[in-house]
Amino acid sequence: MKNSIVTLTIAGETLHLLPQRALFWPAQHLLMIADIHFGKAAAFRAKGVPVPHGTTAQNLEAIDTLLQAHPVQHIVFLGDFLHAKAAQRSGGLSRLITWRDQYPGLRMTLVRGNHDHHAGDPPAQLNMELVDEPYCLGPFALCHHPEPRAGSYVLAGHVHPVFRLAAAGDSVRLPCFLFGPETAILPSFGAFTGGYQVMPGQGDRVFVTTDDAVFEVPWRA
Repeated sequence: MKNSIVTLTIAGETLHLLPQRALFWPAQHLLMIADIHFGKAAAFRAKGVPVPHGTTAQNLEAIDTLLQAHPVQHIVFLGDFLHAKAAQRSGGLSRLITWRDQYPGLRMTLVRGNHDHHAGDPPAQLNMELVDEPYCLGPFALCHHPEPRAGSYVLAGHVHPVFRLAAAGDSVRLPCFLFGPETAILPSFGAFTGGYQVMPGQGDRVFVTTDDAVFEVPWRA
């Protein structure tokens, strides 16, 4: 059964899984976005790989859509905000700063991921709080790497999970949320990030995303 949004209760808190591959925590007015990888296309072009332009604008438009649809006061980026050092020199960075100026009252926090450590922190003009994992809020540890943390339920990224759906000799890979007993992995948000096919374990729940819906996939371990 399809649902435009899936609502889960995790660690006593209500979370909304959004088809735009993000997670909204209504009680905190908090939007979580994993692995947006700003500047990845620019990094490829800097190495001579002819990839399309426009991914920064596409990512920002997707965030705009979420901000219009939900009462967001705080965005937490779960790592890999910038892809590489080349992102610091790309034209996309000026577009990011211009976009940020449209939301002066919006709080933004980056939980540094592995790419952030190589790319360097975003410029001060983006007015972001910069923290290392775990970033603990209520019962949750907001992280980049999906590793268990004692006493907290982990919400993380890093993996770029996709799940393979197969039927009648055909198949498709879709971005997914993977919720386990202690840890959840969000799909990558970025428009140019790729995906890693996950194999759920016992007790895991899989929620795939399409352009306009999120739905749980029944499966057998």
